[in-house]
Amino acid sequence: MWQFTPILNGAFVIDLPAFYDDRGSFVKTFHATTLAQQGISFDLKESYFSLSKKDVIRGMHFQTPPHQHAKVVFCPQGAILDVIIDLRKDSPTFKQFHAQELSADNHKAYYIPEGFAHGFKSLTDDAITYYLVSSEYSKDHDTGILYNSFGFDWGVDEPVISARDLSFPALEEWRSVF
Repeated sequence: MWQFTPILNGAFVIDLPAFYDDRGSFVKTFHATTLAQQGISFDLKESYFSLSKKDVIRGMHFQTPPHQHAKVVFCPQGAILDVIIDLRKDSPTFKQFHAQELSADNHKAYYIPEGFAHGFKSLTDDAITYYLVSSEYSKDHDTGILYNSFGFDWGVDEPVISARDLSFPALEEWRSVF
């Protein structure tokens, strides 16, 4: 059964329906009608996944207009601590963040609206983070904010993080385009 828990303005944690038998499990990760019944209009344009070692931090990423996108993110293997920040200047939850464990065991997903930054820390080796995205990748519009600039404690002393992600501006230096 699908369950939607509102977290930040327009964002949800979704409990994905999972079915088990003697063969293993089956998890439904996307259902357009169910999203629409929650008031979520989502037009899937691209899908991809990342494979991460333990203590890898990826983020905080987003695309700027006109290539901004909404995402459905879940973790079908291992576990991640997934973090989102509302970057929409007129939103009542502007600059607020939410962290949620997503894992193969808990079958939770995020629905992340346009105008949010997104990132995660891998809690296990070989964690897969799967993304369903409402716009196609645009290199010229792909950017982010610095992962440690918004008051969130990632709980890791020596994260593995890319030079690109370390080059992003701090949240306080960034001016919202949303």
